[in-house]
Amino acid sequence: MAITRLLTTSRRPFAQEKGFGTVGPYEQLDGTAHFAVDPRHPANQPITDLQLAPRDASGLVHFSADWRLLRPVEPRRGNRRLLFDILNRGRGPVLRNLNSALDVAPNEPLDPGNGFLMRHGYTVAWCGWQHDVPEAPGLMRIRAPEAVMPEGPISGKIAVTFVPDAASSVQYLADRMHRAYPTCHLDDPEAVLTEQEHEDAPERIIPREQWCFARLESGRVTPDASHVYMTSGFVPGKVYQVIYTTAGAPVTGCGLLATRDLGSFLKYATAGEGNPCAGDVEYAYSFGVSQSGRFLRHFLYLGLNQDERGRMVFDGLIPHVGGGKHGEFNHRFAQPSSQASRSPNNLFPYSDVEQSDAETGRTAGVLSRLAAAGKLPKVMHTYTSSEYWGGHGALVHIDITGKHDLDVPESVRIYHFGGAQHPMGVFPLQDRDARQGVRGQQPFNWTDYRPLLRASLVNLDHWVTHGEAPPPSRHPRLADGTAVPPEHLADTFRAVPGVNFPEPLRRFRRLDFGPQAGVASIVPPKGGRPYPCLVPAVDQDGNEVCGIRLPYQTVPLATLTGWNLRHPDIGGAGQILSTGGASGGTLVGSTIPFPATREAREAAGDPRRAIAERYASKDDYLERVRQAAQALVEARYVLAEDVEEIINQAAQHYDLVCRRR
Repeated sequence: MAITRLLTTSRRPFAQEKGFGTVGPYEQLDGTAHFAVDPRHPANQPITDLQLAPRDASGLVHFSADWRLLRPVEPRRGNRRLLFDILNRGRGPVLRNLNSALDVAPNEPLDPGNGFLMRHGYTVAWCGWQHDVPEAPGLMRIRAPEAVMPEGPISGKIAVTFVPDAASSVQYLADRMHRAYPTCHLDDPEAVLTEQEHEDAPERIIPREQWCFARLESGRVTPDASHVYMTSGFVPGKVYQVIYTTAGAPVTGCGLLATRDLGSFLKYATAGEGNPCAGDVEYAYSFGVSQSGRFLRHFLYLGLNQDERGRMVFDGLIPHVGGGKHGEFNHRFAQPSSQASRSPNNLFPYSDVEQSDAETGRTAGVLSRLAAAGKLPKVMHTYTSSEYWGGHGALVHIDITGKHDLDVPESVRIYHFGGAQHPMGVFPLQDRDARQGVRGQQPFNWTDYRPLLRASLVNLDHWVTHGEAPPPSRHPRLADGTAVPPEHLADTFRAVPGVNFPEPLRRFRRLDFGPQAGVASIVPPKGGRPYPCLVPAVDQDGNEVCGIRLPYQTVPLATLTGWNLRHPDIGGAGQILSTGGASGGTLVGSTIPFPATREAREAAGDPRRAIAERYASKDDYLERVRQAAQALVEARYVLAEDVEEIINQAAQHYDLVCRRR
């Protein structure tokens, strides 16, 4: 076993000893996991720079990570399933996404939400995998070793991208206060700062004398290796990139090994080996959202779902809203939280099916390595409309020429949540995210798609444990005309009063970082031809006609999109709005309510039928919602227990829209 010690530092009741159905109360364990891996072992060889990390006398590389476990106080009452939640920037997303839990601060007690996972008897595990998570209470991280050469720490070029949402003269050289890579030389004459109007626009090099590595301290410019200062200030909405030399390269891929090895340990290790779940886990699943959904895609691509003894780690995985991306999870000088377009996030391959790219000469598929080993788990890709408008979603199931639908492997399902945005829906309606400092031209998308995620987990479990095939994949297709170029939809959206269409549209390009995987020798990368961008087709209201569509789409009160535009207040008006502080970040969607009455529609010149023209009354509307929800239950895309919640949310939407018009 690669885990040498699983130290428990805290053990306490969960949710104030609340009982969850027949399973009863849960407890929470926290501690530190210690790992030792052999860089010469074939199962560890995909990890970049692992062979350059310090070794002990036995030739093993050591590292440690924070871990956490929620389990029934009486394990025999559980369902013998482990759900391994992949952390997103040090925080676990599964309780919010499957339990509809509150988004509490990292140092506050976990919220049980509706208790879904607990009522079903799941043991839930977390493990730190990201090396640059801030040292803050409640955040979980890994303490990865640093790769070194005989002459000392490794140095090399790095590119940091940022898009300001407010005027500022100083920028920290990392995303969301994560650990920055400092410059080696404050006065480096070869360091470069560029500016673009948008991510695909020509670059302008800002003269070196107009900026420096510094921050402001009491109004004075103070040299600082982790900040960049520009005299004239950074303009909101523009794209900036700093290219400079740094030193010190953590072996970031150890986070992938920590996930593999703790998952394997909890599934297979004995009580004598220190496993708190010994004898209580028969099947293991993993779930990740956004960054951590991309982490799972990368995990699968590297073939890491089998441990050093060749055993399958996770029997099923749900990478949620990862789209076609991977991430900077196994790279020298990796920035795991970066979502910049010119980043290793965006490298081929995108589909589970193996393809060849004639332009680059590469042949690969996300599941190729595991397929060759005969160790394919069940995989459910779940994602929203935002991933299509980000330029990469369609590449999961349409070939890289944009001309053919791909055959989805038997062990895979692809579920597109029609008309939903990347993050959880926002209600009541608002067009600002104060925490991220962004504002959209339209209110954010209100779709709460968590019922679809809960059903996906239940279906995944039945698939793995009983061989019961889940419902078929649902996503846009070329064959039936539901996958179209985004330009084809421009007239439909521009016809709605007050609605603008994205300008420019997102494009996903081929990138060349050099010949060695995981070690960039070309910084920034050379850009090649763009890949095709295809998005879901829409009806006359601008609502999507494909995917799994909740009643908010099929019995609509508004046009719901997976994209929004930057408000003039934050600069870059007309560009697609993303959060996260960098181009290519997390896209948010829009809710564009229908007119309440025919008179309001005619006065506004809105081509979409009014709510009063669609439904005889609120009761009529809610009955149609109930029927639509029940149809999803019968198709097994929604659980019966979620129908009333869907209806309750629809009623709130109805009251809000009719009141505000």
